[in-house]
Amino acid sequence: MSDDDAVDVEVESPDAAADAARTNGTADAAAEEASSDARADGEALAAAVAEHDEALAREVAALEADFAETRDELLAAEEEVEELTSKLARVKADFSNYKQRAKRKQDEIRERASEALVERITPVRNDLLRALDQEEGSDLRPGVESTLEKFDEVLADEGVEAIDPEPGEEVDPARHQVMLRVESDQPSGTVHEVYEPGYEMGDRVVSEAKVTVSADEE
Repeated sequence: MSDDDAVDVEVESPDAAADAARTNGTADAAAEEASSDARADGEALAAAVAEHDEALAREVAALEADFAETRDELLAAEEEVEELTSKLARVKADFSNYKQRAKRKQDEIRERASEALVERITPVRNDLLRALDQEEGSDLRPGVESTLEKFDEVLADEGVEAIDPEPGEEVDPARHQVMLRVESDQPSGTVHEVYEPGYEMGDRVVSEAKVTVSADEE
């Protein structure tokens, strides 16, 4: 081969090869470092996501537990309200029945009391009828007095007392009804005479005594 036909071959110097090797090594190291940083960032991101998911799962679990507890409380409250409503309805029904029974009992007591009073008064009326059957001119006073005595006994047994103030007694507006003021030898403003006796039963005035009262001195 002639020198003209020889191909020029560029031969690198040892220093250039070393520089190239160092450059390639540096690039590889940088790439490896970048890859390592990327993996670290990915792992950190994955860890953050996992932590976030775990926290979110705990929050969801807590909310579900609160919801379940609230639902149970609501159900319990609804059951209690239903029970109380039912109990109230029963109490109202029982009270209504009690009032009806009490009213019937009162009516029965009142009816029996009225019947008993009538049974005791009717003989007095019969005595008065017999007194009226006496012949004209006969003395009716003893019969009437006897009948009045029986009648007073009936009233006393029922707790009824006559309001029959004495002349000169102080006027009691709660028990006496002043019919007229008259000149009298009794002290001024006191009872002169009883026009019609009144009656009281226990602490209650059934009817006031009708009285005349001595007038003030002029």
